[in-house]
Amino acid sequence: MKISENWLREYVNPDMDTIALADALTMAGLEVESVEPVGAVFSGVVAGRVVSVTKHPNADRLSVCQVDVGETRMLQIVCGAPNVRPGMVVPCARVGARLPELVIKLGKLRGIESQGMLCSAGELGLEDAVDGLLVFPEETVPGLDVRELLDLDDRVLTLKLTPNRSDCLSVEGIAREVAAITGLDFCALQVGKNKPGLPDEVPVRLDEKQACPRYLGQVIRGINPQASTPLWIRRRLERCGFRPKNLLVDVTNYVMLELGQPLHAFDLNHIHDEIIVRKAISGEQLTLLDGQRVNLDEALVIADSQGPLAVAGVMGGLESAVSLTTRDLFLESAWFSPDTIAGRARVLNVASEAAYRFERGVGRDLAQRALNRAVQLILEYGGGACGPVVSQGAAIPPPSAILLRQSRMLRLLGTHIPSDEVTLFFLRLGFEIVPVEQGWMVTPPGFRFDVSSEADLIEEAARLFGYDHVATTLPKGQFTMLPAQESMLSVSQVRSWFVSRDYQEIITYSFVDELWEQALRYDVDASLLKLRNPISSQMGVMRSTLFGGLVDCLRTNLNYKQERVRIFEIGTVFIDEKQQLAQPRYVGGLCYGDVVAQQWGSVSRQVDLFDIKADIEALNPDFRFVPAVHPALHPTQCARIELNGRLTGWLGVLHPRWCQEYGLAQAPVLFELELESLRTRSVPKAQPLSRQPLVRRDLAIIVSCERTWQEILDALWPTVPEQIVDISLFDEYRGRGIDEGKKSLAFKVMMQDTQKTLTDTEVDEVMLGLTEFLTSRFDAVLRV
Repeated sequence: MKISENWLREYVNPDMDTIALADALTMAGLEVESVEPVGAVFSGVVAGRVVSVTKHPNADRLSVCQVDVGETRMLQIVCGAPNVRPGMVVPCARVGARLPELVIKLGKLRGIESQGMLCSAGELGLEDAVDGLLVFPEETVPGLDVRELLDLDDRVLTLKLTPNRSDCLSVEGIAREVAAITGLDFCALQVGKNKPGLPDEVPVRLDEKQACPRYLGQVIRGINPQASTPLWIRRRLERCGFRPKNLLVDVTNYVMLELGQPLHAFDLNHIHDEIIVRKAISGEQLTLLDGQRVNLDEALVIADSQGPLAVAGVMGGLESAVSLTTRDLFLESAWFSPDTIAGRARVLNVASEAAYRFERGVGRDLAQRALNRAVQLILEYGGGACGPVVSQGAAIPPPSAILLRQSRMLRLLGTHIPSDEVTLFFLRLGFEIVPVEQGWMVTPPGFRFDVSSEADLIEEAARLFGYDHVATTLPKGQFTMLPAQESMLSVSQVRSWFVSRDYQEIITYSFVDELWEQALRYDVDASLLKLRNPISSQMGVMRSTLFGGLVDCLRTNLNYKQERVRIFEIGTVFIDEKQQLAQPRYVGGLCYGDVVAQQWGSVSRQVDLFDIKADIEALNPDFRFVPAVHPALHPTQCARIELNGRLTGWLGVLHPRWCQEYGLAQAPVLFELELESLRTRSVPKAQPLSRQPLVRRDLAIIVSCERTWQEILDALWPTVPEQIVDISLFDEYRGRGIDEGKKSLAFKVMMQDTQKTLTDTEVDEVMLGLTEFLTSRFDAVLRV
């Protein structure tokens, strides 16, 4: 939010410069993002009235002007502006004046002496869309300093307000904070009632009293449609980021900035019979002020007997809007429930200052003051007469009192704040405070929607006490090291392990594109977990897999010409299991490009499934990889990852269809695992070293192609005698000499005894036992 410093100082003027004021606001929780001057630095420029204009004798596009600058003699100035005319009041830079880009000197233009320069807004460093001289109101007194006339010794403060501080979305609200921070008195703007000059009124009916507990309106007739907005209002609007339009719109915007209450003006000639505050009927549409036609979808609307006129608290309709020809109007000032307005502007895809305030909360008692103030300004500058105020709804009840305990405040802040200071702080903020035995009973004012608990009150006291005055104390306590299981890795260890294998960690959103989720998840029949209010259409569902974020990150890196990508993510997924939401943490990874970075010491080779399988097995060798089918992965290059017979994840190459869909030149390898399965590991057991020699025997068997080596090895180990210390496969053969549907597996068996050297007879017995077991269990045939 932008505000004028000079406007703010009309309410409260602390004895501090601009920077100190900005720092005080920031330390009190109202962050000042920037402080900018409203105009460039210049001097020696005054208001001058053009008395006469004659054509330059030696130039077609120049004029010779006689200018009154409030002195005894006129100044002769040669001017080339197209809009110069007698009687206008414009900026006049006298000889010696310093402008942002030049110094004015006495000179001649085409033989005619010029004793200064008439200035445009651009030449003064001001923004203005007018091509030509900057024109002042005709009643401006010649000779006035332009900096004083335009209030250019002003600065604009840009505040970054948090969503809970809706009470500071006005100059009066910020002034109240400044007064509380500095200890100065705060006097709210005094607005009197306007005496009705005519009996006209528009009946108002409230059908939705919960959504709109209070609605006020007033008729004004006979406004001069040619009346212009006074310069001081236009100037303040511009400095707050608003573009002046016409008197009626400018007054409603000005009062909103001044007091914080949004208003809306209807052209009275477009209101039929009565004003009705109701929910929109199914199928109703409305063309808004921005020209957009929207479906109202049961929104709260302001309507008459013929249909909706405006979306309540958001934006008015185009048909009933005031214009440059409006002479009669109905001015609305209402209080709408924040819950009713919240999100409505986003649903309608419109930006609205009114909705921005109403959905955060507008002061409960502002409606009457704001209406009186707006009517007062319209009558003063636009003429006309007003009717009586029409009021519907009861007064909105004030917030309840909250108990603030001294002991609780000391415990949370760690600093003692004297009781008299606490009382003074809340009185400055407009709270009602009554001492009780435990502390105080504090009642927030109607404009403080953010204060609803004891913790909120303690925060308010800390703000005004000053966070920099809170003593710094180190915590004291006994810390005990918690036991760490050797069989359980920490998440940090898992993360570090992946980094050590040349992976880079990424973090992606938990809400993803619905198309990703449907394409890349395993259970394609499960219902999608859709968000009610997604932040964008591409982030509409909760993820049940990490694959989508990994592939999207890959595409982003490829767009930046990264040819080798190795990434992983540790994140939560969301799975609908029997009407209950499970939120397990997964580890997902993706590899693309060469298996190692390009170098002279190894031949370039693309990463494949077995490279990633080796990475996973290095972390936990107890994983088992079973060929399977996953909708997002290649049908012949995909495996289930199991631990103790239970599915814990997937490994595979991205399906060619999705590679083509996402424009990938080659297929990446992906994996996904339950985090808990990766954290669990077998603890090594110490064994005595044998001094006896190792014995190696090789065994080749023929088995069905459907049998895997891992299946055979898992069956062998529980039955082998203790002399066998290792069994490993070193060859697989299919082809000539082997029947179709069969394969040959050759593996070595390493044997060793801890007490003696094994004899040939003992070794042969062990090998015979292995052969018999393989024959009986897997129909294996010894290959000779």
